[in-house]
Amino acid sequence: MIPHQHQTHPVPVADNIDYAIRKTGNLIAWCYIALVMAIIAQVILRKGFSSGLIMLEELQWHLYAIGVMFGVSYAQVNNAHVRVDLIYSGLRIRTKRIIDVLGILTLALPFIAVILLHSLDFVADAWRINESSSSPSGLPWRWAIKSVIPLSFSLLALAVVSRLIRDVVLLVRGE
Repeated sequence: MIPHQHQTHPVPVADNIDYAIRKTGNLIAWCYIALVMAIIAQVILRKGFSSGLIMLEELQWHLYAIGVMFGVSYAQVNNAHVRVDLIYSGLRIRTKRIIDVLGILTLALPFIAVILLHSLDFVADAWRINESSSSPSGLPWRWAIKSVIPLSFSLLALAVVSRLIRDVVLLVRGE
């Protein structure tokens, strides 16, 4: 396993987790192609034939949600997530790692845990009632898109734990 191009110090466990998340992210990215196709089809129907499809509208929301929800973990392993760099960018690498570890332990993991735990009942209820769109011509299986919440947050938790492992190992090594 070759570490990501931005990673100079290999940490095998974290590198393997990151590799799997990147592969998942690359696979999920294809939903954006489907999203663009759905948008184009809807625009053609609306502008060309003066009638759109509710199903296409909902499909767009679902595809966008899938891309964004799973894209967060991809951004995490590529260190491409949004952060406030005003002070952080000028700090020593060791200090940055300490801040990252503290942030993961006190902010990221508790947040992920809350969302993940609360999403389980939400999704279970949707599965139990076989939830579908409230629109007669909407998409069936609303439970499927709601299932993206715990799945994507589980992947995000894995990405954050990978980052935690990497930072702790590199702090201990003194790298």
